[in-house]
Amino acid sequence: MEKQVRRQWRGKWETQLAVLVTLAVGILLGTLISNGVRAARDNPAGGAQPLSIPSPVQLSSLFAEVAKKVEPAVVNISTESVVTTQGRRPRRSPGQQDPFDFFERFFEFGPPERFRESNLGSGVIVDPAGYILTNYHVVEGADKIEVRLAGETKSYRGKVVGHDRETDVAVVKIEADRKLPAAKIGNSDAAQVGDWVLAIGSPFGLEATVTAGIISYKGRPSFSPRAQFQRFIQTDAAINRGNSGGPLVNMAGEVIGINTAIITQQWGGNAGIGFALPSNLAAEVYNEIVKHGRIVRGSIGVSFRATASENEAILRSFGATQGVLIEDVRPGSPADKAGLRRGDVIIQVDDTPIRAGDDLVNKVATTPIGQKVRIRFLRDKKEQETTAAVEDRSEVFADLLGESPGGRGSEPESSVLGMDLEELSAAQAQRYGIDRDEVGLLVTEVEPGSFADEIGLQPRDLILEVNHQRVRTRAEFAAIRRRLAPGSDVVFWLKRPAGEGWSGLYLGGTLPQ
Repeated sequence: MEKQVRRQWRGKWETQLAVLVTLAVGILLGTLISNGVRAARDNPAGGAQPLSIPSPVQLSSLFAEVAKKVEPAVVNISTESVVTTQGRRPRRSPGQQDPFDFFERFFEFGPPERFRESNLGSGVIVDPAGYILTNYHVVEGADKIEVRLAGETKSYRGKVVGHDRETDVAVVKIEADRKLPAAKIGNSDAAQVGDWVLAIGSPFGLEATVTAGIISYKGRPSFSPRAQFQRFIQTDAAINRGNSGGPLVNMAGEVIGINTAIITQQWGGNAGIGFALPSNLAAEVYNEIVKHGRIVRGSIGVSFRATASENEAILRSFGATQGVLIEDVRPGSPADKAGLRRGDVIIQVDDTPIRAGDDLVNKVATTPIGQKVRIRFLRDKKEQETTAAVEDRSEVFADLLGESPGGRGSEPESSVLGMDLEELSAAQAQRYGIDRDEVGLLVTEVEPGSFADEIGLQPRDLILEVNHQRVRTRAEFAAIRRRLAPGSDVVFWLKRPAGEGWSGLYLGGTLPQ
């Protein structure tokens, strides 16, 4: 009996052991299979290596280092200027008299209104002596320029050393009692699309603002047909109003551009497309300004299409596959004197082949004033040659560029005498009851205490002659003004509103020494 019980117990134990072993093997196999399925699901490519994400600390630290290096040289520029607008006089009830009745009927404006306008921008110190690079549009027309250094509340009075309207560059000088931190100028030609850059400045007046991005394009041409010398670095680093004149900086802490403009769908907002003038061009202009007070470029006085790709079909019709098609020749310009005319295709200047507008501009602009160049051109599909003496571009295109002789001044020629002038067209003259042969320059403002004020000129005077020479345009006026020296006599023949018409009179005086 005892043996039978022992046998039964042993059989039961063996059965339980077998069950336990089976369960253990099942659990082990299930775990292995589950892990295999999970591994296959998580890594379907089998032997592919997992991707690693680098720490952002290194790049962030680099941005911080560059910002700390350049920020002390970045300044805030605030300007004030007097702006004059032609106000509209309110309508009056019938029968109410007013001395401006005549001009209200014909000119539809009232007395000029003057107010002060403020503007904000940025700049970068490039010389410890206090020389600052900025945009010309930041300081253009400013009566007062205040410069504030990074981390300071004190403002310094700024003075414009010189400017170049065509590249939108200006040099401002401040006097400090110490050497100032200056930024290092880099080589913008070495910059590449995809490079990291920082834009530093005072957008919306918020000083020491740093934004980051990359260079998204190089050599973007200006959107203004008059800015032939501008080729921009395009960046997606946020540039907003007030950033103008501040530096665009590479990761070596070097200035490779001067922030200049933005494209935006909303006024004052950043759309991720900003433009900076390359540092190589800005430095070239800066050096000319600090050395000579101005920048001189040569010109022969022709207008043309910008690139050959824009007018290939037109060029072929003139018998050319490349070159610059002349669309206009300035009267009295070197090109005019050389016999060039509309429809000619310039193909070579001296030994330089001309394939597009940039080739012609770069060649002529860098030629010394007065030096003659040989010009090969096509006319009626036949090759010809002529010579032209290069002249100062600021004089050839004085009326378009709005510069005084040689670009030396920041004021229009009319402002030198203390008045603002507007051209009056033949159609306007007829509308205002003025004889067609009496089209002239309308005085819109006279500065108190100026030469114009002292001799009795008034707003709404119509200037017809200066020193017995007929003037119809601002360019003609500027040409006469350039020949005047301190101590010269100046006599104006003009018409002045009188009742329902005009009366003529002479006004004159001697320019101060």
